[in-house]
Amino acid sequence: MTRSVALLAVLAVALLTALSSIFIVDERQKALVLQFGRVVDVKEDPGLAFKLPLIQEVVYYDDRILSRDLDPIEVTPLDDRRLVVDAFARYRIADVNQFRQATGAAGDQSIAVAGRRLDSILRSQTREILGSVSSNDILSSDRAALMLRIRNGAIRDAEALGLEVIDVRLKRTDLPRENLDATFARMRAEREREATDERARGQEAAQRIRAQADRTVVELTSDARRDAEIIRGEADANRNAIFAEAYGADAEFFQFYRSLAAYRASLLEGNSTMVISPDSEFFNYLKSDLGTQ
Repeated sequence: MTRSVALLAVLAVALLTALSSIFIVDERQKALVLQFGRVVDVKEDPGLAFKLPLIQEVVYYDDRILSRDLDPIEVTPLDDRRLVVDAFARYRIADVNQFRQATGAAGDQSIAVAGRRLDSILRSQTREILGSVSSNDILSSDRAALMLRIRNGAIRDAEALGLEVIDVRLKRTDLPRENLDATFARMRAEREREATDERARGQEAAQRIRAQADRTVVELTSDARRDAEIIRGEADANRNAIFAEAYGADAEFFQFYRSLAAYRASLLEGNSTMVISPDSEFFNYLKSDLGTQ
């Protein structure tokens, strides 16, 4: 019985020792095998791996592509027009041994330390690259070359951290708030000036059209009056010719017609009063049946 218990204990210890010497590397991870704090092996391929129990330990690092958002930074391009830039980077741990030596930490803490140092590298490269071009180049839609230059500069500096910078992107590029307000005010003033110019040109065109219309009215009115005077003169001439012809045909009848027209014009309806001598020639055709005295 005692020998069986001892055998079982030995088997249990052997099993625990065997299990503690086996570890699994996930396909999303890399692993370092440490012995008394010193790296003795690097496991980058997924699968089962072995270590010495008790005296060796395993530290895992993320092997996936990681993303890092930078806080907005202010840059000054060549034209001294300050800009606020938002950027982000994608990176991965390329050399896990170098990464551990550079960060001096393990696990999530090492990622945080590396992230802060990578932020410093990206900010420095962003200020340097964007400070060498004009703001129009930065604000244009074709700024892929600038992002490529920032990434290439960050790659060289990040190698010391054991990191591989895969991509750097500028998410948003704006003016600072105080500059933005001044720019909006300047744009508003420019648009108001353009509107004033447009209104002035419109008023000038309106006055020109109005003057042309007034001139046309005067010309048309003058032409109409001239034509009317000509027609009236011709009508008066025709009327006088008809009167002359009628007078020549029958002078007595013409005088009678003229007297009737004078009576109609003088003796109007209503209260007409005439002060005239009774023997005036005006009443010749009223006093005589023959129309003469």
